[in-house]
Amino acid sequence: MRAHEAGALHAQAGHRGPAWLSTPRDVNDLVPQLWSSTAKKSAEGSLVIGGVDLRDLVAEHGSPAYVLDEDDFRARARAFKHAFKDFDVYYAGKAFLSTTIVRWVMEEGLNLDVCSGGELAVALRAGADPKRLGFHGNNKSERELVRALEAGVGRIIVDSEYEISRLIELARERKTTAPVMIRVTAGVEAHTHEYIATAHEDQKFGFSITSGAAFEAVARVNEAPELELLGLHSHIGSQIFDSSGFEVAAKRVIALHARVSDELGVDMPDLDLGGGFGIAYTTQDDPSDPAQLATELGKIVEHECRAFEVEVPKVSIEPGRAIVGPAMCTVYSVGTVKEVELDYGASRSYVSVDGGMSDNIRTALYDADYSCTLANRYSDSEPSLARVVGKHCESGDIVVKDEFLPSDVRPGDLIAVPGTGAYCRSMASNYNHVPRPPVIAVKDGRTRVVVRRETEDDLLLLDMGAEE
Repeated sequence: MRAHEAGALHAQAGHRGPAWLSTPRDVNDLVPQLWSSTAKKSAEGSLVIGGVDLRDLVAEHGSPAYVLDEDDFRARARAFKHAFKDFDVYYAGKAFLSTTIVRWVMEEGLNLDVCSGGELAVALRAGADPKRLGFHGNNKSERELVRALEAGVGRIIVDSEYEISRLIELARERKTTAPVMIRVTAGVEAHTHEYIATAHEDQKFGFSITSGAAFEAVARVNEAPELELLGLHSHIGSQIFDSSGFEVAAKRVIALHARVSDELGVDMPDLDLGGGFGIAYTTQDDPSDPAQLATELGKIVEHECRAFEVEVPKVSIEPGRAIVGPAMCTVYSVGTVKEVELDYGASRSYVSVDGGMSDNIRTALYDADYSCTLANRYSDSEPSLARVVGKHCESGDIVVKDEFLPSDVRPGDLIAVPGTGAYCRSMASNYNHVPRPPVIAVKDGRTRVVVRRETEDDLLLLDMGAEE
């Protein structure tokens, strides 16, 4: 499935909505699995998260705003740590990263995966133990690799022959040894959008197991005194609900692990199966909990290692979305409501909010589905099928393609969208020169600014012609 360049406007769902979307009995109710654990509606119908009424949060901090539930984030991090007690758990910082998040991750006993110099800078600024960091990326610059070596990053996941050569030279110059994992492609395509499936052959990441490139890369790293060979790394995609993809990938990766042991006489200590565990964005999604995932993945690894007669290595995983995704929602203010006549006498309500594709590009980019709720009051009006759209000059600027909202939604109302913790702030832009929203952490009835709101002055500071 390829997303249309104009975005979700061209999705196949008709004006009656997709088949999985049913009319709610009470349009004011929350669907619990879509929201963070502290989210609830007050007697007046307003949304309360972390003990904070979103009406008060918007009055203080404005809208749009990302609302981060600290208790929920920490609970999900602990759940992965507990369930995968025999694994190493690396939080995938690309989902959402800030110095506050780094500190929470470290405090909850997780490690951290970064994939750029900027993410590494945030981790180090927050005081993270470099030994608990993994550094990804298919095109790390020399400057980034130098910083990783000098900081003492615990593992560098190499992705090309050029990077191996570069790392050997840099480590030799610094008289140090670089701890290395080899990113491999297992030829497995996860059941997800083609742009976020990362283990099939025709894509940019890793060394192919099938072609033999992965074995050759392992042999080269093993022969280089400047490099310490830790093991293999595999990642099959994102928003995955079915463990069968992990099973096929593990079989192929562990087969390579066994071949390295047999032919090179090297027992690599580590194995990383990546992340990509899915979350519930709408009622059509049914994700596994960490305990179930740990049981399934543990059995898969043990079975394959037994089949290939190798010792079970130290396995690591990299959940990002599954931790931060449900822990955050985005609150918007409604600006206009427009009823658009469609075919067969039907109509659709277009609810325009004060954000859009600059704070959540996923709907346009991946044809992603989201849910939402009226967040500032109770309504006794009938539910009406609506489309929540942004303020940008783009037809595909859609936040929520199809959702039932009260038919009396009006300007000034607040709309909250759950499940926006992963990749929304990380992929946010300044399209149309719109400043990016803040991230506001909530806990015990208090708010704290984690990332401040951008201003027009911030944008103008980058424009070197502004002073002319």
